[in-house]
Amino acid sequence: MSGPALVWLVVGLVSGIAMVAVLIALIRHVLVLGRALARFQDEVTPIASSIANEGARSRSRSSSAGSLGRSLGRP
Repeated sequence: MSGPALVWLVVGLVSGIAMVAVLIALIRHVLVLGRALARFQDEVTPIASSIANEGARSRSRSSSAGSLGRSLGRP
């Protein structure tokens, strides 16, 4: 095997190994990100539903106060 062919073979193998290492690191980061997202969603969902319930309760109070004002002759 000639010298340049051997050099290209070594460069190709090193590049391939580096690509595999980067791919493995990328997969690990995707898994970590997925776990963090699930934990974030578990922590935020109760707060978001509480805010939604407060909004619904405010709307119902607002609509009942508006109907009360109309029944008293207010615009």
